Amino acid sequence: MLHTFVVYVENKPGVLTRVSSLFRRRGFNIDSLTVGRTEKPDVSRMTIVVDSNEDQARRIVANVYKLVNVLYVDDVTDEPAITRDLALIKVGAAHGGRSHVLELAAVFRARVVDVAPESLTMEITGGEDKIDGLLEVLRPYGLLEVVRTGIVAMRRGAKTSGKAEGKPNGKTAAADDGSVSYSV
Repeated sequence: MLHTFVVYVENKPGVLTRVSSLFRRRGFNIDSLTVGRTEKPDVSRMTIVVDSNEDQARRIVANVYKLVNVLYVDDVTDEPAITRDLALIKVGAAHGGRSHVLELAAVFRARVVDVAPESLTMEITGGEDKIDGLLEVLRPYGLLEVVRTGIVAMRRGAKTSGKAEGKPNGKTAAADDGSVSYSV
């Protein structure tokens, strides 16, 4: 089963290497890894997706917590969360097939970001299934290049991580406040 971990770390050199090396040493393949700054300039947020069972996931959380510069770890796999992926897709689109490709992009709510004489490049954001679906219908037109950002995830509602709530060292989980929110 794929597990999604959100890890808050100090924004310092070498932190990404330490975290990814832990997964390598434990024999886990990282399916997706994204890193970016948060609302606090000295804190970065990693979203890591790994294929593991429940016991392995608990051990991953415990081991990541032991790393220097790690502030907070949250397994959001079974929590209400919003997950998104971004992809840029360059597809062959000569004059004859261009209108069909544009129609498919519209159906999937993809946005065309570059037009060339023999190709179109589009941007799509959504769940992995949505992106995989678009790739599948575009395959007959000739996928020239595909790049994906990887998964980013955030808990739904007002609940935030322990670090964002200002708890000591960010090492305590947020309490369930029962709030519910819905994606649009």
